[in-house]
Amino acid sequence: MTKVGKELLMQLKEATGPFVTIMLNTPADHQGVEKAQLKFKNFAKEAKKRFVKKYPDANWESYQAKLDALATDQTFWRSSSASVAIFLTESDTLVHHLGIHTDDQYYVGDTPYLLAAIRNSQFNYTYYLLALNRDSMKLYFVDNEQISLVDLPEGAPIDVPTALGEETRDSSLSYTSQGRGTGSKEGVTYHGVNTKDEEVEIDWKNYYQAVDAFLRNDLDNEAGYPLYLFALPENQTMFKKYAKVDFFSSDAAINMSPSTLSDNEIGERVIPEIAKQLAAKEVAEYQELLNGKFIEQLVDIVPMTEDGRVANLFIATSNLVDGYGEDPDAEYDRRQVLNTMTINALKNNGEAHILDQKAVPGEKSLLAVLRY
Repeated sequence: MTKVGKELLMQLKEATGPFVTIMLNTPADHQGVEKAQLKFKNFAKEAKKRFVKKYPDANWESYQAKLDALATDQTFWRSSSASVAIFLTESDTLVHHLGIHTDDQYYVGDTPYLLAAIRNSQFNYTYYLLALNRDSMKLYFVDNEQISLVDLPEGAPIDVPTALGEETRDSSLSYTSQGRGTGSKEGVTYHGVNTKDEEVEIDWKNYYQAVDAFLRNDLDNEAGYPLYLFALPENQTMFKKYAKVDFFSSDAAINMSPSTLSDNEIGERVIPEIAKQLAAKEVAEYQELLNGKFIEQLVDIVPMTEDGRVANLFIATSNLVDGYGEDPDAEYDRRQVLNTMTINALKNNGEAHILDQKAVPGEKSLLAVLRY
């Protein structure tokens, strides 16, 4: 799950209802935005009807004020995300941008509607991406499918001269490399007669050691987000040989030169490929859960989530049928049942996954893996 996804769930876990949840796709064109704004206003009117009926003693005016503020917030309507989930309580407004399209919908209830947010976080990862050349590097942070270049401190080993200094290369002389970057803690000295190729390889090794030292000693990564490599195969091999940074992971990698792509192209081509590799690994691990005890029927799963017996809950997207059923006034929706079940699983420290059915263990439409 992404960093922002975890933060959202934590905020909602601590919030007090009633909740009004609105989800909207966010088209980029002007005409589409106008239609979305109109739908938002209609949802607000319908939500008020349900709210007043369900919570006659609650204060709707505080919700209305928050809805009015969003309706006139031009920054909110200029979002580049595929859709947005809005969670309102009497005191809070939480806006969560999604990288997936969802059916436009609203809910009023004791709990927030979380299924779309959980679906968005599935196969959506938070990590660092090290774009590494032989003599330079860039570091990116990826969260909620958004990539940003990390602003490194002065002296960080962004290239060989910064990391190792500007010593003159002469194959007839001894070669000395002194660490000067923020992350380079120790100088390394080599004596004797070296060929030019040997000197270049020494620089290569020393530079990667300086990059590794910076990542270990100077990068603020208390959360322990993994680091994946974006580099030519030979550069990956060299970095792995000397890397000691404990959050470096080989679960995914991009085997090409970063110098051939712009930052925008990295976001468009590299990030989806990293997600694809990580998702394949994750799905394979899910299949192993079938070796434990599990149940498949909704009527059996619901009480198990209430009792805290569900360790992993899997819901196939085929269960999420658009619309409110044949009788919207009855406020019954199968998704509401699934949502309540999901919230119960999460409250009891279980995990919830919403996947295409082919990715669910055994390709089942609904599955709960039990703790005991």
